[in-house]
Amino acid sequence: MKVLIVDDDRTLADLLAFTMRRSGFEPIMAFSAPEAIRVFEVQPVDVVILDVNMPGEPGLRDGFDVCQQIRKTSDVPIILLTVRDDEEDVVSGLSMGADDYVLKPFSPRQLVARVKSVLRRSSPKGHIAEEPFTFGEIKFDPNRREFLRPGGSPETLTRLEALLLEYMMLNAGQILPAENIISHVWGPDGGSTEMLRQLIRRLRMKIELDPTKPELIQNLPGIGYGFKA
Repeated sequence: MKVLIVDDDRTLADLLAFTMRRSGFEPIMAFSAPEAIRVFEVQPVDVVILDVNMPGEPGLRDGFDVCQQIRKTSDVPIILLTVRDDEEDVVSGLSMGADDYVLKPFSPRQLVARVKSVLRRSSPKGHIAEEPFTFGEIKFDPNRREFLRPGGSPETLTRLEALLLEYMMLNAGQILPAENIISHVWGPDGGSTEMLRQLIRRLRMKIELDPTKPELIQNLPGIGYGFKA
């Protein structure tokens, strides 16, 4: 599978290309917003890793503009890379059609996991293999949608429950804004805070030892939810 890496930091781009190549992907690189569009128009790719802050030109100023331009013609999965910690920037990127985002600095292993995750979600055949998540004695297999505690029987999750749990496990230890979770699970035009609240409740019923005193899925009122690593 081909991955388009767009970042004006050539050292980081080379590192990302090396990481993707070791993980079985074929990397293609671009170093500016205009170059990203030129490459994308002539080279079919399976996923785009897109830096938000990069040199551009009128009409293609940064990664957000590239994301919008790609979305006019393609549903290819897009992962944003950003050092911005402003929640509005992240929400804006997802609302423009990005599938996920990763805050710099990040580990190469984390990025590979996110790439496989968006590819699997975008593939109707589900042919992208993902390694099970393991935290202590807790195990979650996103391909089989099974959650397992030691000494217990596998708990099968629905598609939305599995998407929610996978997203929180990929970001274990972080409280994710509710808006970001909604966009990730339902897309930028779907879902609501009430739908998320109900999905969290259903997931807790399946994975918590005592859903009334949750230990795995944490809630920060007014902010969002996170998985406690």
